[in-house]
Amino acid sequence: MKLFITDISAYNEGHLVGKWIKLPLAHEELVEAIYDVLREGELASGSEHHEEYFISDYEAEITIQEYDDLAKLNELAEAMEEFDSHDLLKFKFLKYEGFNEREIIENGVENYDVAIYDYSSDTSFTDVYELLAIDMVEEGLFGEIPDNLVNYIDYSAIGRDLSYDYVEFEDNILGRMS
Repeated sequence: MKLFITDISAYNEGHLVGKWIKLPLAHEELVEAIYDVLREGELASGSEHHEEYFISDYEAEITIQEYDDLAKLNELAEAMEEFDSHDLLKFKFLKYEGFNEREIIENGVENYDVAIYDYSSDTSFTDVYELLAIDMVEEGLFGEIPDNLVNYIDYSAIGRDLSYDYVEFEDNILGRMS
């Protein structure tokens, strides 16, 4: 998570003074970064007592508001840093489904029962639902299928039916609430 913090007093006086910071940071480093921006704002504008800042830009998996609490964002960044690639996909799916991203992190992404199928590296098909159908048949989710019937399975039709339960929330990545 990267944020551009800007001195609000300097900004109001016509000076763009700010700094990119990458979260998470140690508390002392975060306080020092804010102090540096405010001090630079005082020097640029020639006035004193700069105390406020805002977030004018960001690069993150979550939505960030101008006046979000940096300490809280730092905590969220720490929690998100622990995500493995599967947890990150679960997080993105839950966000896509309308869940509050901060609540997901606070509750723990592992506490949500989500099925994710990642076909982003598979370029053999264009229909990811058909790939899902093939995987499910191979995993035995439709029971034991005799070898002499495997060639007669309509994976396209099964994929079409699965598309009612699963959603493609990113290119070639499917998910559903279990």
